[in-house]
Amino acid sequence: MPRTQTRIGLTGNQLKLIALVTMTIDHVGLLLLPGLVVLRIIGRLSMPLYAYMIAQGCRYTHDRRRYFLRLAGLALVCQVVYYFADGSLYQCILVTFSLSVLCICAIDNAQRKSTFGWALAAAAALLGTGTVCELLPRWIPGFAVDYGFFGVFLPILLYYAGKKGIVPGMLLLCLSLGGLQWWSLAAVPLMLLYNGQRGRRSLGWVFYLYYPLHLAVLYGIALLLQ
Repeated sequence: MPRTQTRIGLTGNQLKLIALVTMTIDHVGLLLLPGLVVLRIIGRLSMPLYAYMIAQGCRYTHDRRRYFLRLAGLALVCQVVYYFADGSLYQCILVTFSLSVLCICAIDNAQRKSTFGWALAAAAALLGTGTVCELLPRWIPGFAVDYGFFGVFLPILLYYAGKKGIVPGMLLLCLSLGGLQWWSLAAVPLMLLYNGQRGRRSLGWVFYLYYPLHLAVLYGIALLLQ
């Protein structure tokens, strides 16, 4: 699908860079300076911006299966490291977005092929996502998916509804999580400024690699400070 040629506003790369910076600030607050709540407030902007870019990635990628496998593969690597590092069963944001892409792929195939089998697959993907996000945390101590079901749902809504889905999707996310998450509404104007352009260069791998690398550095610093 061709991208629109509007130049006014923010490109996808610019939104991703804002998300990357605010995510880093959030994790500094989480791991190194937990007393500075303002860092966590700033960090609330990152997830919605990444969610919007995940929706755009699904819309414009030439190979959605590869897109999903790349995201899910990195999520798997991160989760294995988390588990062996401290026994954590908390599922990171990459797992959240992997479930989003999986549901989008299943729903799109069901709409395009209009067969009972694909309709069943789409229903299974949504039901499975709900089970993983809402039921498994009740059955398995320590298990949770980052941002929960509405975190998974946000990129799906943004994919199908576009900018019309930004406000209702964000309100659902904030209502489900409450607390500091309400500050994430500050990301709404930024998403509305998206101009449909990727940017001059493809920076996909930069963002994929930055996530585990910056966490490793922050965890290392946290250990040194103990």
